[in-house]
Amino acid sequence: MTRIGVLGAGSWGTTLADLLARKGHEVRIWAYEVEVVEAINARHENELFLAGRALDKRLVACADPFEAVADAPIVLSAAPSHVARGVTAPLHPGIRQDAIVVSATKGIEAPGLLLPHAVLTESLPGRPVVALSGPSFAAEVHEGQPTAVVAAAEDVEVAAVVQDVFSTPRFRVYSNQDLVGVELCGALKNVIAIAAGILEGLGLGNNPRAALITRGLAEMTRLGLAMGASPMTFAGLAGMGDLILTATGGLSRNRALGIALAQGETLAHHIATHRTVAEGVNTARSAVGLADRYEVELPITGQVAAILFEEKEPKRAVADLMERTLKAEQWR
Repeated sequence: MTRIGVLGAGSWGTTLADLLARKGHEVRIWAYEVEVVEAINARHENELFLAGRALDKRLVACADPFEAVADAPIVLSAAPSHVARGVTAPLHPGIRQDAIVVSATKGIEAPGLLLPHAVLTESLPGRPVVALSGPSFAAEVHEGQPTAVVAAAEDVEVAAVVQDVFSTPRFRVYSNQDLVGVELCGALKNVIAIAAGILEGLGLGNNPRAALITRGLAEMTRLGLAMGASPMTFAGLAGMGDLILTATGGLSRNRALGIALAQGETLAHHIATHRTVAEGVNTARSAVGLADRYEVELPITGQVAAILFEEKEPKRAVADLMERTLKAEQWR
């Protein structure tokens, strides 16, 4: 079995650490919150981010991140996108030079508009980076519900290592070489999920939701192609799969935010009353920046950003999308 260091003890980092520990790997997880470290070690539960769910007794939590990653051939980064660099960069001297770094982060770092693998390549230079992404609610993975995700790396052999380490009879990992596409899907689907929640909060039905998901996938693909991604990635688990889950699933924080916005809650109030902010908030602004950089139209993303940051009325945003200039669905 393998020693694995996990950075970030949110719901997803904790769930993956627990999955790996149950498989028999030696897993140490670093948590920013002292109370999380104490709860995992003493009561085998992350009461702050994964309450009510028992963790494997072999999982060890650390208050010192250097302790978590020491001599680990695999390091899993599960920190939110806006702090991933700050968490990983100081650990450069403490992480093995031959370690494989796995990113479970979904988002786009501002202001440089970098995807997670690019951030880790800069903060932990010289080490291969793998993106782990796909349709996977933490609670359902912890319950052992059948789940399929993707491990993406430029080197197929590195992806195969991660595929083998993380796969279980209930957690199936496919390999992929499209790092950009997989991570872009993981980021942008959260923005479309906010839009899906807005539709639901406005009391709209199945027709608009189907249109939103379909056109949302189209604009995700459009930006991906401009950035050099494979179109097939967007039809796979990291693209269509994760988009459907996040836009329709009851456990989606991004969808829940959209519902709240449509019902009159402000973003400021939502942030003030929630411990964690939905990743789609920061991603919406960064995605607009990428659209400008690559001269690509992202109409749904643009409207979500306007609702979030310009106090645009959700009903007006929906109307503006429907009243855009008529276009062909596809271009030859």
